[in-house]
Amino acid sequence: MSSEIVFLVEESAEVGFEAKALGYPIFTEGESLEEVKEAVIDALHCPFDEDESPKLVRLHFVRDEVMVA
Repeated sequence: MSSEIVFLVEESAEVGFEAKALGYPIFTEGESLEEVKEAVIDALHCPFDEDESPKLVRLHFVRDEVMVA
């Protein structure tokens, strides 16, 4: 088990933000950045036992920007 897990965080059309774990079937969401951070920590309790849970959570924020030329 790795001591680190990475979540890809993107803005969502339905809610504020979506977070997807890279390499694990974990998905969560929140209306604000603070809510999605709390949801990520809560989501780690489902697939991992407490002693197996990654100790470091990295959030990688992705933002698409559309420009008209």
